[in-house]
Parts: sequence; structure tokens; C-alpha cells
Amino acid sequence: MERQSVKSVILRSVGYDESTKILEIEFHKGLVYQFSGVPPKVYKDFIHSSEIGRYFTEKIRPRFSSKPVVA
Repeated sequence: MERQSVKSVILRSVGYDESTKILEIEFHKGLVYQFSGVPPKVYKDFIHSSEIGRYFTEKIRPRFSSKPVVA
């Protein structure tokens, strides 16, 4: 999945597949996780948030199931 860089203390890049509703997040520590069932509106609100790291911590991590991506 192609990701775009974001300005955040904890997040490095973010990608989204609208057809599968999978959000992929790369952290600065190098780990990559996929979050499933993320609606397009949540992704759009997330990517346009002025505090993307806080949005992730408060509204994505506790709400959507995730799994690590193994390279």
C-alpha cells in the first residue's frame, strides 16, 4: 500500500485503501500496522486533522482492530 508522509511526533506515514477500508500507519520507530474497518470519513478527518497523532491516539487506536505488517 502506498503511504504519504505526515507531520507527527509518533507517525511517519499513512496509507488508505477505500475498497477494503484498511488504514495503514507507519510509526517513527519503523513499525507498520493496518487498522481494519476504517470508514472513508474517519480517514479523511484523520488525514486533515491539525493534530494527526492525537486523532490517532484518541479516535483510531481504541476503536479499530489492528495487526502488524511483517515486511
